[in-house]
Amino acid sequence: MIAGLALFTSCKKSSSNSVSGIQKQIGNVITGDSLCGAIKGTLQAGKTYQMTCPVTVNHGDTVLMQSGVTINVVNPAAYILVQGVFISLGTKTAPNWITVSGIAKQDGVSTSSAPSTDPAFTSSKLWLGIQCDTNANLVVMKWTHLEFAGGAFGATPPISTLGAGNAAWAFYCANPNMIFVFEDSWMYGGVDDGMRPNCKFIIQRSTFEKEGYIGGDCINPKHGGVGIASHNMFIGCATNGTKVSDKGSGSAATAQTDYYNNTYVDGGYRQIQTGRGGDINYEQGARGQAYNNLIVNCKFGFRIVGNPIADTANCHYGYNYQYGDADSIVDQFYPVGYITVPRSTDIPAPTYLPTGYALGATYDAPTLIGKNNPQFVNYPLPSTSGAVINYVTGFDFHLSAGSPALGKGYTSWTPNIPSGIVADPTFGPTTITGPGKDIGAYQADGSGNQH
Repeated sequence: MIAGLALFTSCKKSSSNSVSGIQKQIGNVITGDSLCGAIKGTLQAGKTYQMTCPVTVNHGDTVLMQSGVTINVVNPAAYILVQGVFISLGTKTAPNWITVSGIAKQDGVSTSSAPSTDPAFTSSKLWLGIQCDTNANLVVMKWTHLEFAGGAFGATPPISTLGAGNAAWAFYCANPNMIFVFEDSWMYGGVDDGMRPNCKFIIQRSTFEKEGYIGGDCINPKHGGVGIASHNMFIGCATNGTKVSDKGSGSAATAQTDYYNNTYVDGGYRQIQTGRGGDINYEQGARGQAYNNLIVNCKFGFRIVGNPIADTANCHYGYNYQYGDADSIVDQFYPVGYITVPRSTDIPAPTYLPTGYALGATYDAPTLIGKNNPQFVNYPLPSTSGAVINYVTGFDFHLSAGSPALGKGYTSWTPNIPSGIVADPTFGPTTITGPGKDIGAYQADGSGNQH
C-alpha cells in the first residue's frame, strides 16, 4: 500500500447512470465537470468530466477514478502528467473511459487496410496521453478504456525525454521504481507506441487495437522496464504487439519482460521497414521468458534480434503456436535474418526446416499454409479475402471446444514478478494471472482474458 493515502468508502448512486455500491474515495471529491491544471482527490462514480487543458497530479497527491467515470479530452494539447499517484478503478459492469469526443470508430473490413483514412491514426483531435515523470509513484488502471492518444508534442513536452514534436505514447513512465498496473483494460488507436513502461509493471488480460500508424509497438519497455505482460489480446498492431529492448543507460535494471499466454492477430502490416515485427520481439540486451503465445497471420514470427543482440543467455521461450494463411507468413515463422532458435515444443514443430538450417536462413514451407487452425469461436480463418483486420468488434477470440490449442500450454515455470508488486484491490493487480494451460489469452477455465 502507498503510504500517506487517506482512504474512505462511500455509498453513492450517480444520477447519470446506474453505478452504485461501495466506492473507494481518496481525499476530497473533485467538484465541477471540467479538469484543468493541478488536481487531486476523487472523480465520482458515473460522472463525465471534460479535460480542457493539461492536468497534473503533483508529487504527494493522488487522483482516484471511481467506477463508471468518463473523461472526455476536448483539447488535443491536453495530457495527464503524473508526478504522484493515479488510480482508475473501473469494473466489468461499469468501466472507465479516458477518450476523445467526436471521433467515430471505423471498425470494418473495408477500412482496416486503409490507415490514412482512419481517425484512430490521423485525427487532429488525438491527445497526448498519460505521462509519468521521475517523481511518479504508482499508476493503476483496471477495467479502463484508454483511447485516441498520439497527438504531437509542442516545443515543451511535459517530460524532457519525450522530445518536442514527437507523437505521444498513450502511456509513458520515466521512473524505473514506479509501479504500473494495467489490467482488464483496453487501448485503442494511436500514432506510435502504445506504451513505454520503463518501470515495474503488470499488464494483463487487456486488449490492444490499432496501435501505431505506420510504425510503433503496443508494449515497448526500454532500460529499466521490468515486468509481465500476459493474457492480452493484440490485433492490427503496426509493428510488434510486445517488444523489449534494453536501449538506454544509467543504474536502472536491465529491461526484462515475460510475455506469456498472449494472442496476436494480423500484426506487423503497417510497419514500413522490412523485417520489423508482428508479435514478440527481444533485442539489444533485453531478456525474459515467453511461453504459450498464440500468433495468427502476423507478418513475422517470434523474433530474437542479433544486432544489437538480445541477452540470449537469459531469453527462455517455447510452446508458442503460429498459424498462417499465406506462404509469405509461414516462411517467416522464424524470421529471416534473425536468431530465433527453433524449439521442439513450438507449434508446428520445426521439422519442416531444411537439414542444416542456420538461424535466420530462408526456407520454404508451403505445407504449413492453413495448418493448425486455432479455431476461434468467431473469426474468419482461413482468411480468404486477404484482409488485414485491426479491430475486435464483432469477433470472439476464445477457443472453440475442438481447438488444437487447448491443453497445449506450459505451466511448469514461474514468471518473474517485479519486486514490490503484490495483489491488492486498489493499489496493485487484483490478482496476478499465471501461465495458462491453453495457448493464448483466453482460457477454457475462464481464468484468462475476460473481454
